[in-house]
Order: sequence, then C-alpha cells, then structure tokens
Amino acid sequence: MDRRKFIRQSGLATAALVIGAKARAAGPGNNFPDVRVPLASRKFSSKAVEQLISDIRKKLGNKEMGWLFENCFPNTLDTTVEFTMTDGKPDTYVITGDIDAMWLRDSSAQVWPYIPLCHQDKDLQQLIRGVINRQVKCILKDPYANAFYKDENKISEWKQSDITDMKPGIHERKWEVDSLCYPIRLAHGYLAETGDMSVFDEQWVEAMRLVVATFKTQQRFEGAGPYTFQRNTAWATDGVPMGGYGYPAHPNGLICSMFRPSDDATIFPYLVPSNFFAVQSLLQLEEILTRKGKLQQDAGAAKALAMQVSAALKRNAITRHPKYGELYAYEVNGFGSFNLMDDANIPSLLSLPYLGAVKASDPLYKQTRNYVLSTDNPFFFKGKKLAGTGGPHVGLDMVWPMSIVMRGLTSTDDKEIKYCLDTLQHCHAGTGFMHESAHKDDPSKFTRKWFAWANTIFGEFIWKTYREKPSLLG
Repeated sequence: MDRRKFIRQSGLATAALVIGAKARAAGPGNNFPDVRVPLASRKFSSKAVEQLISDIRKKLGNKEMGWLFENCFPNTLDTTVEFTMTDGKPDTYVITGDIDAMWLRDSSAQVWPYIPLCHQDKDLQQLIRGVINRQVKCILKDPYANAFYKDENKISEWKQSDITDMKPGIHERKWEVDSLCYPIRLAHGYLAETGDMSVFDEQWVEAMRLVVATFKTQQRFEGAGPYTFQRNTAWATDGVPMGGYGYPAHPNGLICSMFRPSDDATIFPYLVPSNFFAVQSLLQLEEILTRKGKLQQDAGAAKALAMQVSAALKRNAITRHPKYGELYAYEVNGFGSFNLMDDANIPSLLSLPYLGAVKASDPLYKQTRNYVLSTDNPFFFKGKKLAGTGGPHVGLDMVWPMSIVMRGLTSTDDKEIKYCLDTLQHCHAGTGFMHESAHKDDPSKFTRKWFAWANTIFGEFIWKTYREKPSLLG
C-alpha cells in the first residue's frame, strides 16, 4: 500500500473511534485509561526505564503529563524492537511503528533517549549495541538506502515503481545525508555513556569508510556519481527530477542530498541542516577512530571532510532576509539560489543545537530560529489549538508535535519551554500518545496513531525538563 495513503488511513480514518473511547476516560476528574501495551505483549522491558517512569509519575503533580510519559517514553521498547543474537553478536531490528521497516534515522533516534540508562541496565545496553550492529549491515548492503527489512531477501513494494538499484532486503532507496549521520551519532553517544569499544569491530570500520566515501562521492566534484532515483508517482515530492540526479548544483564542498529527513525530495540538492549534521557526525567519527587506534588515516579523512564541508557551509549556507537579517537557508544549489523554509523532521534548522551542530546562542541560529518560528516560514502553521512547523509530507495546516518538542528542547527560555509542554499535553487527542502530525485547529485530525519516534522524543523532552527545570512540569 502507498505509504502516504497508509498513513492517512491508519491515522485520520481511525481517529474518531480512538478518541471517542478514550477522551472521555481521560477527561478532568477521571482516571487516565490504561493504553500502554500489556506487559506480556511488550517487545522488550527495561528495569531502568520502568524505574524512571515510576519515579517521574510519583513526583509529578501534573498527573496527565506523568501518564503521557509512561505511555510515550517506552513506546519504542514496548512495540518496535526485535532482539536476536546473530553470529554471536547482538542484533536489534527497529521498526518505525505502523510501517514494518527499519529506517537508519528513525531507529537511531528512537533508542537515543535510552542511552543514559545503559549503565543501570546491561540488557538495555545490549539492545542498543544490537541496533549499532544491525545498522552496520544496512550500510554495507547499500549506503544510499534509507530503510531496510529484517528479512534480507524480502522484495520491496517499491520495486515495481522505483527506477533505482533496488536490492532485496531494502524497503526504500531514498538518498538522505542524515541516514548516514544518525548511526554515527548513536555510536558516539553509546561510547560516551558505556566506554564499550568492542562494538567497533572491523565491520563497523568498513561501514564507516563507506560512509565517508559516499559523502565524498556526493560532493560531486567528479561527476554526478552512481546514485539516481525516479518513482512512478503523482506525488512531486516522491521523485527526483532531471533523470533522477536532481536539479543542477555547483560543486563547492557541500554534500548533495536528494531527499530530506521527511523522505521528501529536496528542491536544491545542498540540504543545509543535513550538511551541518554531517560535519558534527564526521568529527564524532574522527574521535571514535582515534580512540580505537591504528586508524589515523581514516580518522584524518573524516576530519578533513568535516572541515571542508564546514568551510563550504560558511561560504554558501547563509543568506539575508529583509526582516530577519542574516540567517541559514534550508537548501542551496551553489549557484546563488536558496530555499527559505524549515521542515519538522530532524535534522532541521531548528534542531541544530540539539544535534550539537551549532550553539543555541549563535547569533545566526537565533535569527534563523526567529524566522523558522514565524508565519514567514511557509511551513509554520498557527491555528486555534496548535502552532508549529509541519512540511510538505502530509500537507498544509498539519503541525508535527515533534517540532514543538524540538522547540522546547532547543529553548533556553522558561516561558517558551512551558508553552511547548502545555501545547503537547493537549495535542494527543485523548489517545495518550503523540502523532506524526495534527491539524492546527483540531488535534483529533491526526496522522499515524503509532509513530514511535514522536513518542520517544516527547519522553526525552519530559525527562530533560524533569532533570533541569521540574517546576515547569506542574
């Protein structure tokens, strides 16, 4: 089934039934319904996660927020992970929720908030180690693919419509720079918490060499490279023009990305947030390789590429807006053209401090943020109930709760953080979970009732606020 059609059917078509049953139970003065997967049916249970949930629920005066945290934070573990041992190594397959495929981006982001709990729960650590191992297999199979199946012989539904080099075991082959950044971020975060170097074996090193080589190829200094993608579809954002290579870009050191982290095609090939993410990821890769030892050449190659992309961003990613002054463009082409907007999916311009790519105090970021969080951004929607960033993926007037979470995670202002928390508390439409998107005037009109990334990152935001500014949680 077409992904966009499936998302709408699984969200909007069932929303009324879900809300009718649950919103009444979750109303003022009532006990909140038990909507979490029963213990016996959960894919994985972590003692450390359960203890954290218990602690937060006991201490929060805001009972609805505690209920939402209990539902959302463990949703990835409850519903999306499959752990096995393969060839003596942990192997964890992570689906997004209502789509049985593993995205390199989503799988990394879904387990990211659990990393700080690894030192309390060795089984959880083993699970995350398994994600790293599985991602290595995916990258080595095809560094240009964004989503994979557990069954390496499964043929994708997109095989019939996509004009690209589709191998068995690949769900979708949309080249997105961030797909190769997220596994590095996960590996770096895992190492920082656990100190466990054993996961970085020869296969991992081979995969990282392929990451660097792919990035360099997609700088396109020596031609367009081997990747092309076209799709027989009525959706303009699902295909790549100009024979599958995208619109022309002037080689300048930036890395071409044919798709955004929303899985929508770029307009101009140099996707600025993803290039910032690549710089940060390459520097993290250099750090891991240096720590591993005897890989000076590989570490040096990662650092050199990071410096080249960073310099290119300084030369090409900044433009001037008549109202906001200098700010970062969302996409550029190296010829002087730029696309001013932001998308809810991460990496976004809004998310750059969250990813460690820029500081929240950086003047250019602050000016960019002011633009992004305004109606001058064509994909910032403000309605009766919600205000936040959306994107072309599900259409106009649909705010992504993830963007409200990211606004809170990157804010240093207590009032803004509180605003984000209050908004999120009232956008779940009685279901007890976050969704992919919700209508700006009516949160009961939402897409994807089961979208684990949105749930987990919401939990990450609650936990961060609980640690740093508990009074804001009420």
